[in-house]
Amino acid sequence: MDLGIAGKWALVCGASKGLGFGCAQALVREGVHVLIVARGAEALQAAANKLIADSARPESVSVQFVAKDITTPQGREAVFAMRREFDIVVTNAGGPPTGDFRDWDREAWIKAVDANMLTPIELIKATVDGMAARGFGRIVNITSSAVKAPIDVLGLSNGARSGLTGFVAGVARSPLAARGVTLNNLLPGKFDTDRIAAMVGATAAKTGQSVDDIRRAQQAQIPVGRYGTPEEFGAICAFLCSVHAGYLTGQNVLADGGAYPGTF
Repeated sequence: MDLGIAGKWALVCGASKGLGFGCAQALVREGVHVLIVARGAEALQAAANKLIADSARPESVSVQFVAKDITTPQGREAVFAMRREFDIVVTNAGGPPTGDFRDWDREAWIKAVDANMLTPIELIKATVDGMAARGFGRIVNITSSAVKAPIDVLGLSNGARSGLTGFVAGVARSPLAARGVTLNNLLPGKFDTDRIAAMVGATAAKTGQSVDDIRRAQQAQIPVGRYGTPEEFGAICAFLCSVHAGYLTGQNVLADGGAYPGTF
């Protein structure tokens, strides 16, 4: 299927690895020029090199990168100094730490809200009017399946990402929708990334179980019987960014291998 977005420009955040990289890779393969952002310069350079070397990338597709913290005003200024207008924006920030809510002070909450709610809002605010003026725009926010089914130890993420979800629900149904701009959230369940490795490692250290045993137990609870891959996630993201998804806005798309047991 031709997604109809070749030649568009995309900003992809947290794209040095994992789900963000999966999204950038899928877009590049569809002929989309990308500006990828992440904090770690070395990992981001490696990611850019991998995208450029991808045999499925059309030769005309540009890959640019900025090694900055997108959650800071200075980081966003650096991004928009590189390029001001984007047709596609994929927001993504690492999840806040796990733990007991009794241990989180105000600073922990502010940091979580800043990264996982306010930063996406700032990026949306900076780009949607230009999208509307050109008659096409796609915002995809990578949030979490915990928005749909909260997890007690992910309270910081539950709260901050749910705030973003409520904000997007309103903006997606504003006059922007009639001008070709869609806003959707993509909710990952368990994907085989560094994030899941860290969480499994922490569980192993706490319980004394082996990492392999924990991984097997987790995957057994997922109806498809395995973790997802960044490539699969990227393909879903690319579709949400496509011309074919113009009638899909204000939605929370759950990609969790069927783990969520509810009907709605």
